[in-house]
Amino acid sequence: MNFDWTDMVGALHKAAMPFAAILASSLLTVNPANAGSVSRIDANDGQITVSFDGLVESASTFSLLGPDRIAVDIKGGKAGRGGRAAGMIKSVRQGQYSPNTARIVFDLDRPAVITAGGFSADGKSLKLSLQSVGSDALKKGRKSFLPPVQFRAEPPKKSYSVKVPLGKPQDKVTLPKVSGPDDKSRPLVVIDAGHGGHDPGAVSPHSGKYEKTVVLAIAKAVRDQLVASGRVRVALTRDTDKYLVLEERYGIARRLDADLFISIHADAAGNQSANGATVYTLSEVASDREAAKLAARENRANIINGVNLGGANQDVSSILIDLTQRETMNVSADFAKLLIREGQRMIKFRSNPHRFASLVVLKAPDTPSVLFETGYLTNKDDVALLSSRNGQSKVAIGIANAIEAHFARKLAQR
Repeated sequence: MNFDWTDMVGALHKAAMPFAAILASSLLTVNPANAGSVSRIDANDGQITVSFDGLVESASTFSLLGPDRIAVDIKGGKAGRGGRAAGMIKSVRQGQYSPNTARIVFDLDRPAVITAGGFSADGKSLKLSLQSVGSDALKKGRKSFLPPVQFRAEPPKKSYSVKVPLGKPQDKVTLPKVSGPDDKSRPLVVIDAGHGGHDPGAVSPHSGKYEKTVVLAIAKAVRDQLVASGRVRVALTRDTDKYLVLEERYGIARRLDADLFISIHADAAGNQSANGATVYTLSEVASDREAAKLAARENRANIINGVNLGGANQDVSSILIDLTQRETMNVSADFAKLLIREGQRMIKFRSNPHRFASLVVLKAPDTPSVLFETGYLTNKDDVALLSSRNGQSKVAIGIANAIEAHFARKLAQR
């Protein structure tokens, strides 16, 4: 990759988010006038295609039992009328679920799930793959889909808002060293090695390796890879076997005004055949049962002897997160896709590798963030790869390439 990184002068520094809008619900209205309308729906046993006459913000799907249905929510969309149905899909209904969301409901003759999907290159159609399953195999949670960045509608403007300073967290943790070019116009990435200190994370049954040790080595390899390229600045939340509560981890990124935050982990499973990497981005609704379990497990890292060491951070209270995090979450999801694209050249990913979970460590409202599960310490092949210098180098190259592609893309969009 050859990019011109010399004319940034702050261009790649993330857009400043010094304020959070606290909105009075009784006075809040949205203006969906520019929403893309649903212009056509074609559905059959294997595929659903939804077409629009304009741009929309995003789409999400979920399945329902009794009666069997699949619902598709189109943010930034206006409902149309009806649609063509065939096969297991008995009928199609549309309605305006909220001023800014159109809901399409597909009535089925048996339980089914959406297995994959995506928007077209121009953002004006959404294709979804459909598969019938037994009712016991139906997974809860939503699958989310984003149009290409350049063909994604902007969220509606609020007609009334009151702004208060969000400020920066006043953590007592000493800020880490920033490595790389001595040029503050270069983007800054904070790499977080998960767990540490008294919290070992997952433990491999094959080698006895601790997650905290493996991911620290990978984090250092990523730092070294980025420093060698000279294109971005980088900091580690920890470069020793040190414990940090979850809020301190993303707090470091916020205090440094980072442009990107990546938390590196290694997973564990009861089934030792489970293998491959997974990328998680923030959602209050988990994409599947496994994502919910991961969030429950990782979020317990703050609790020691029954005492929650993290606690609520007034600077990122839930109402501020809800109101400021929409664009941050969109950027995070875009980076997750880049990480999968670049990383799969070096390491194996799971099927459906981009998943969603309510992970505390990803809740910085103004810093795009992902959690990267690099593989399974409970899998013999994965732990051998992640514990070796060669394997760590491969993971680091994949992550570093994704980071550089991310900032090159942002520079090109300006």
